[in-house]
Amino acid sequence: MTERAAPFYCPYCGDEDLRPGEQGHGAWECGACNRAFQLKFLGLLARGLRRADDGRAEI
Repeated sequence: MTERAAPFYCPYCGDEDLRPGEQGHGAWECGACNRAFQLKFLGLLARGLRRADDGRAEI
């Protein structure tokens, strides 16, 4: 089984001082803002991602 990807920065403060949390799978703790958060993959979108005529990504 492959290793899961780790977040590069805290979604709240943007700092990179992250460590795995004690709450279980996908839990992370930020040492800078003292917050804990959890990442969870929800699934793939059925309609996917398509390009607009001007090059912007649209869902």
